Formats: sequence, structure tokens, C-alpha cells
Amino acid sequence: MPFAITGDDVKLHYQSYGSGSAVLFVHEFAGNWWSWEPQIARFARRHRCITYAARGYPPSDVPSEAASYSMERAVLDAVAVLDAVGIEQAHVVGLSKGGFTALHAGLSHPSRVRSIVAAGVGYGAEKQHETYFRELSLEVARRFEEEGSKAFAPVYAQGAARVQFRDKDPLGWGLFVERLAQHDAIGAANTMRGVQARRPSLYDLEERFRAMDVPTLIVNGDEDDHCLQPGLFLKRVIPRSGLAVLPKTGHTVNLEEPELFNRLLAEFLAQVEAGRWMPRDPDADPGQIMRTE
Repeated sequence: MPFAITGDDVKLHYQSYGSGSAVLFVHEFAGNWWSWEPQIARFARRHRCITYAARGYPPSDVPSEAASYSMERAVLDAVAVLDAVGIEQAHVVGLSKGGFTALHAGLSHPSRVRSIVAAGVGYGAEKQHETYFRELSLEVARRFEEEGSKAFAPVYAQGAARVQFRDKDPLGWGLFVERLAQHDAIGAANTMRGVQARRPSLYDLEERFRAMDVPTLIVNGDEDDHCLQPGLFLKRVIPRSGLAVLPKTGHTVNLEEPELFNRLLAEFLAQVEAGRWMPRDPDADPGQIMRTE
């Protein structure tokens, strides 16, 4: 079983499939390396696909102190995985917490990031909801610790932006809950306290996003309410960005709508590798209407 070793001596389990240009998949809080199975099956045919379990998610190490978890550390962990696999630069595809990791990697390690897909990103970023999100994250941490993952997983998986997955694909959602129930409770609690509750708002990073020259695709579900406005914000401030909104879709977009997500990802990767993912023309007049004689 292969492991990457981080700068603070944490072992991260990773898996690598296929060959070609590299794609690093970074999972969400409620997922793990298995979260990307529909994407690995599709993209390992033409790309080298790497997925890994974040710290706190077995078979990776589970540091016992919340201080070992942070947004900055999550980015360094992603880079450590690339180093372990011997990849200098990769397309980085992340969902939710993983999407934040992808965006922060683009900001702090742009030479390692060929492109970014930030899916289901934005929850907790809206300034008016910052306090609520941090308090909720701490409450989720407490419940994982006190109730255990097996008891709390079905509750967590029926959030307002996850029931869409349940209603469309009961079998897939059931497997999602079954796997969530196997999470390490301490790892889940520390991830909530150290990463989720402490990460900066996307809106506080506007100046850095405006200067980021990494092709970026933002993907959100239209029923993932707290990601919609942050998604529009990212589209407006990241120069080389595009926004896709999936209809009647919640938070877990890559599992809820795998075929649609894969088509979007395939087109995006192809355009980036062809050098065609360019910024919007800053001199274009948004009010101009084309006329034909």
C-alpha cells in the first residue's frame, strides 16, 4: 500500500491509475479516496489519475490533535502526494473541502497546478453566514466524537444539499452513507475543527484570485444554495475561469451526476491542454449587441 510522507511525518495513502497527463483528485469532508471512482474509471484511460485519503481518513494517519489540521496543511499534503508520485504538475480536481484545497493550491503553488476544478465550493464563504458556518462545523465535530461515525453518518448525509443524491440514486447514496459511517470519528472531528471552521472566506482572497493565472472550472449544483453566490463570485474574479451549474443537483455533484460531471471535466481538460482556456477579454463591451446587415 503506497504512502506519501508529509513534512510533519504524516503518512497519506494514495492510489495511481493510468498514464498520460496527471489529474489529482481531492475528496470532500464526507468522502475519501473512493469518492472519485466514476471519474477514475473514465479518465484513467487517457490520464494518470491520482487519488488519496486526506489526513484523518484511514488508511492515512489520523493525527490526534486538531492543531495538525488546517487549510494550509491540506494544500501541503496535496503537494506531498504529487511529490511521492513523481509528478511536477497536475490538473487538480476537488469537491467541497477538496475544492477549497484545489483553489488554495492554485494560489500558493501555481507551478504545480496545471488547472483547477473546484466543485461544490463555497459553503461557509458568504460573509453573512461565517459565524453560523463555524458554529455548525464545531457542532458537527462534537457529534462525530460523541455519537460516533456509524450513528451520525445517516444524519449528516441527509442535509439539505445531499437529499438530491438520495432521491436520484438511492443505491449510490446508500453506499455513500455506508462508507461515511466508516470514517474515523477523531479524524472527522479534527478536520471539522482545524480545516472547515478555520479556513478563510473566499471573499477575503479576492485580490489573490484576481492575480491567479490558473485555468479554473467552477461546478455547482443549483440546489446547493450556499455555493451558488460564491461560485458566481469566483467566476467574476478569477481571470481564466468558467462556471457550470448543474440543474436539480445538490452538493455531491461528481457522484450524483457522474456522466454530466465527466463530460464537463473531459471538455475542460481538453481545452486546457489545447491552450484554449483563455481569460475573458477585458476590453469587450458587455452591453454591445452584434448586428448583421
